[in-house]
Amino acid sequence: MTITDVICVPVRSGFFSDDQASVRAGAVHAGFGYAGTPLTAGFSRIRQPGEAVSVMLVLEDGSVASGDCATVQYSGIGGRDPVLVARDAIETIRHHVAPFLEGRPTGSFRELAEAVDTIEVRGALLHSAIRYGVTQAILDAVATTRRLTMAEIVQDEYRTGVDLRPVPIFVQSGDDLYDNVDKMILKRVDVLPHGQVNNVGTKLGDRGEILERYVAWVRDRIRSLGDDDETYRPVLHFDTYGTIGIAFGGDIDEIARYLAGLAEIAAPFHLRIEHPIDAGSRAGQIDVLASLRRSLARLRAPGEIVVDEWCNTLGDIEAFVAGHAADVVHVKTPDLGGINNTIEALLHVRRNGLLAYCGGSCNETDRSAQVCAHVAMACGADQILAKPGMGVDEGLMIVGNEMARVMARTATRRREQP
Repeated sequence: MTITDVICVPVRSGFFSDDQASVRAGAVHAGFGYAGTPLTAGFSRIRQPGEAVSVMLVLEDGSVASGDCATVQYSGIGGRDPVLVARDAIETIRHHVAPFLEGRPTGSFRELAEAVDTIEVRGALLHSAIRYGVTQAILDAVATTRRLTMAEIVQDEYRTGVDLRPVPIFVQSGDDLYDNVDKMILKRVDVLPHGQVNNVGTKLGDRGEILERYVAWVRDRIRSLGDDDETYRPVLHFDTYGTIGIAFGGDIDEIARYLAGLAEIAAPFHLRIEHPIDAGSRAGQIDVLASLRRSLARLRAPGEIVVDEWCNTLGDIEAFVAGHAADVVHVKTPDLGGINNTIEALLHVRRNGLLAYCGGSCNETDRSAQVCAHVAMACGADQILAKPGMGVDEGLMIVGNEMARVMARTATRRREQP
């Protein structure tokens, strides 16, 4: 089967693009948006509607495979590519990707995805969002050609050795820190609540006291809404966007003592803290997180550190793993470019004994979330982000339902085999 045409269309993403530098600097909410002037290049306002591009590959039998180009909520910082402009991405795909793909066979996902992921224009790789969406469509095209699920294609071509099963789902609250947690508990979410702790004054507290109160509230709310079900033990995962480091002046031992206390508050539930401190560079981030983990080990503190910022590419992830700088690696799928890199990253993390989190962003699309569900299952990820959006229900439905479909399709095929 060959690709006969490449169709692109601008589509909506599941949330907004936010200028994290402005938010971290104290930008004030003005309704749903923020007042003030953005600080990060590419932003026309601090919060602006996210953009995405749907890429459709028409195959010679008339069938169509698709994937979506999308970026994370906080683009343009932490070593990431700038915010996505859909019209520019479409022009790039039409001039540099479509001519490369048209007439190509859909025999091997890995081979074709790696070729697209390394296309250069004027000496630079394509924007990560373009590589992300186009390679999703390639994976779908190969699966369509072979009449298999995308998960089975990944399982086969990368010899993952993983049995397909649903992956624990991590759901994020957005700024609705209380009602959304109730939704998560009622729906027995595996990992919660994210918490959007992106500002010291309003979300963390000058000495972390606001987050302490929130962790205690989540703990107690699970007990009160959990119907005394002792088997329901979700992991408590909070993303702190480097604010803990700001509040404690970068003092590693102080931060460690604070996190140890936070883990005690979270008990009996297991605690994960994402991006507690931002060191401003990849090398710096590896050093401070490795130091923080050593300090936590000396305190014999339970819980896990999740790496996110400055860990954007496959090479970055390999460096963080080698530097013993995390317990959990957030494989932030849009930042890695080709979805083939996400596959390699998840497998690398697992091979080295760390927890592999197939993440991404609220600012993605339904299609990118579905493709990631296949990849997470095929790679045996330890958790997957419910995406897109911040409403809990939608992302949980999209990711969870797609994994259920994969299980049903593969189970039916197994029963039909002689």
